Amino acid sequence: MKKIVALLLVLALTVSCLCACTGTSKESDSSDYRIVKDHLDIEVKVPKEIKRIAVTNIFPIPSVLCVFFNSAEKIVEMAPASMTAAQNSLLGKLYPELLKVDTSAVDGDDVNIEELLKQQPDLVIYSASTPALGEKLRNAGLTAVALSVNKWNYDCIETLDHWLEVLEAIFPDEATNRRELVDKYSKESLDLINSRVGKLTDEEKARVFVLFQYSDSSIVSSGKNFFGQWWATVAGAKNVAEELEKDNSVPVTLEQIYKWNPDTILITNFNKSYPDDLYNNTVGNYDWSQIDAVKNKRVFKMPLGMYRSYTPGIDTPVTLKWMAKTIYPSLFEDIDIIAETVSYYKEIFGVTITEDEARSIFEPSKAAGNVNI
Repeated sequence: MKKIVALLLVLALTVSCLCACTGTSKESDSSDYRIVKDHLDIEVKVPKEIKRIAVTNIFPIPSVLCVFFNSAEKIVEMAPASMTAAQNSLLGKLYPELLKVDTSAVDGDDVNIEELLKQQPDLVIYSASTPALGEKLRNAGLTAVALSVNKWNYDCIETLDHWLEVLEAIFPDEATNRRELVDKYSKESLDLINSRVGKLTDEEKARVFVLFQYSDSSIVSSGKNFFGQWWATVAGAKNVAEELEKDNSVPVTLEQIYKWNPDTILITNFNKSYPDDLYNNTVGNYDWSQIDAVKNKRVFKMPLGMYRSYTPGIDTPVTLKWMAKTIYPSLFEDIDIIAETVSYYKEIFGVTITEDEARSIFEPSKAAGNVNI
């Protein structure tokens, strides 16, 4: 009996020691965190429970988050450029709580850490083009994840896919099969477009100029290394400014545009101009009247759905079809872009929009172009 009692005491002591040895604090308990690799290949320790998200200098992401969650309730900070788009687009109508989000901490690529900390974010998303900002955020004790807009050569479809990939890794409980559905829809759109424009000769391709930013003193476009090049290429057109190899946006002169003589001009929502401003020369002292696109009334404002569609975003797959139909109306006359848009949001994201709301995407407000970047 004494031996049995002794054995039980030893066993109890052993179990007690094992329990003491495996106890950990909440901070280091892996059950409260997950490791996510961001677009700078940094492995970030992200809390599993995230209620407050700040988005700094990557402007389309608040709109992506809204549709991803079908809610804006987690967003507590974003840039003024993101807010301007939300205030003047369908995004703000669908998610009015987004219009109350603070914007005081973000100024371009600069972030006021003191103001940001007031929002007590569980997660901060920043642009991978500014790694120093990531360091600044981490040094302040914030969980920071970098997303990139240009890691995939300004390919809007691939970039959106990688954004959703990271979001699904951070929020696996929210990840149904959205990414797969978006990817499938995008590939089907690309295949459709390519089947109709893929055999066009260089002489048959539309000559497109992208008016990225526009003011009394400057004209800014997309050369070979910016989103305008990708949009023109996937739509089966030629970017007339392709010879310019500077990364990102590039200033051009009206004399250069006359030389290129585009037959189609696309105006982004990063400026307030509309086709009439080129038809009537209402901006500065510019005279566009002798350019083919202007003479033939082939100037178009790009859509503004959840965000400015020139960049990657939730609207990218639908914008693909709009782009092809706009540039080559006779090749895509069977596409009802309004019906496509309503169906896309419903089937992919479970977001219901009316035909009038879908139509508003393709009739954007000038005020959305009031943005400094």
